[in-house]
Amino acid sequence: MRIAVTGSIATDHLMTFPGRFADQFVADRLHTVSLSFLVDNLDVRRGGVAANIAFGMGQLGTRPILVGAAGFDFDEYRAWLDRHGVDTESVRISETLHTARFVCTTDADHNQIGSFYTGAMSEARLIELKTVADRVGGLDLVLIGADDPEGMLRHTEECRSRSIPFAADFSQQIARMEGNEIRVLMEGATYLFSNEYEKGLIETKTGWSDDEILAKVGHRVTTLGSRGVRIERVGEDPIEVGCPEEERKADPTGVGDAFRAGFLSGLAWGVSLERAAQVGCMLATLVIETVGTQEYQLSRAHFMERFTKAYGQSAAEEVQTCLG
Repeated sequence: MRIAVTGSIATDHLMTFPGRFADQFVADRLHTVSLSFLVDNLDVRRGGVAANIAFGMGQLGTRPILVGAAGFDFDEYRAWLDRHGVDTESVRISETLHTARFVCTTDADHNQIGSFYTGAMSEARLIELKTVADRVGGLDLVLIGADDPEGMLRHTEECRSRSIPFAADFSQQIARMEGNEIRVLMEGATYLFSNEYEKGLIETKTGWSDDEILAKVGHRVTTLGSRGVRIERVGEDPIEVGCPEEERKADPTGVGDAFRAGFLSGLAWGVSLERAAQVGCMLATLVIETVGTQEYQLSRAHFMERFTKAYGQSAAEEVQTCLG
């Protein structure tokens, strides 16, 4: 099963300031702020929703096709993804812009000052999925993740016009979208991904009820945080899958991306929706135990040991056959 993952490709530049931002602001001079903070460290992490999802799928051996726009500084990041089983040949490289970047400084009170530079991500609207499909011999599913809004719209319309099944996954972009945009991007999706809060926001912005939305998409997949995930289909009982027990909670960033990576890998293997959700929850648990969205290492033996403990021997035997 050939799955293309579209969405943002970015790097996070995270710095720590040992003092307190509040101590540096003068109340009657806030209209002329000019400050520079001497930070203790710089942590550069690979990120972007599409890259995170593709990385997880690559770790599971399903060879995803990453589709997005990056800058002329992408070489090192590309090499990393290539080494971890991701097909990066369909990434568009900008000739003039840097890869999207989040720059953030955190103080001793965990207050943050950050900026997001979209950079090359704005060129995602120039990517044609037909070119990707022709290169790999067709696409069985396209995940349309958070990206340049015009790019998300183009990919959605192209999937519909070419009868390519697609999954709608607005995530971070839902806050800036209007109801009519969400309706267009969701109509005809095979899967609709969201977390519990985004689920309510989609319903509020579109004016559609839960039942009305479910009638417009094949499957509604809602992540529930520590409670796992719920999958709904018209006329079927919901499928609910819990999360494996965590060994520690290090960093929640990228957990949703990891679930999608595991779930999509399950679809690529052809296992049941329940099994796919279990794989997603297992991978998400490994990510929450690690600082960074792509810093975890997937040992198949350790993965299967944890998976068996969480979901039982029968489920583990089915997944083991696919995982290799």
